[in-house]
Amino acid sequence: MPQTTIKPLAIFGGTFDPVHLGHLSVAWEASELLDAEVRLMPASVPPHRAPPMASAVQRVAMLRAALQGQSRLTLDTRELERSGPSYTIDTLIELRAEQGERPLVLLIGADAFAGLPGWHRWRELFEVAHIGVLSRPGVEAGFPDELQQVVANRRVQHAAALRHTGAGKLIELAVTPLEISATRIRELLVEGRDPRYLLPEGLFDDPGLLAPYRR
Repeated sequence: MPQTTIKPLAIFGGTFDPVHLGHLSVAWEASELLDAEVRLMPASVPPHRAPPMASAVQRVAMLRAALQGQSRLTLDTRELERSGPSYTIDTLIELRAEQGERPLVLLIGADAFAGLPGWHRWRELFEVAHIGVLSRPGVEAGFPDELQQVVANRRVQHAAALRHTGAGKLIELAVTPLEISATRIRELLVEGRDPRYLLPEGLFDDPGLLAPYRR
């Protein structure tokens, strides 16, 4: 693929059930480190976990409220508009067709990345995107041997290196994790409690946004 210096597009997926400050802070920091647009992409039917408690429409409404007032993080709902499981490779192939030579970066946590060999058509991910592994500052992630062999010659140290090609590289991004659990937030809401400062302020502006988790 020819060299390019176009600003990268990074994808940060998840169920966002609900979206919380841990999601947003990590996505924002990755955007700064990569100097990239980051799209939050809610999954429809996640292949590796139980279905979300909130519906697709409800999760999109929460994300829209959470993302108000800034332009660095945006929303992409394409996986909700497809039927069947949300396979990352299908999404990235679709984005590659749309974006041409623009660098694409799949953002993924270190723990999830270690399980990449269990993903659908995982080796093909590097053909259509770079991968940005979100890790804790000062902590080097450990990956299984099969994965180490695949990424050995793909590692880069500096985000600028991702701009020279559209796909195929791996970069570790040291981000500051906020230990916030969506499961715990749902429990608090079911109990009738108010998880303020765990959720973005916009979710409290409309009481109906958190209704899926209230009794």
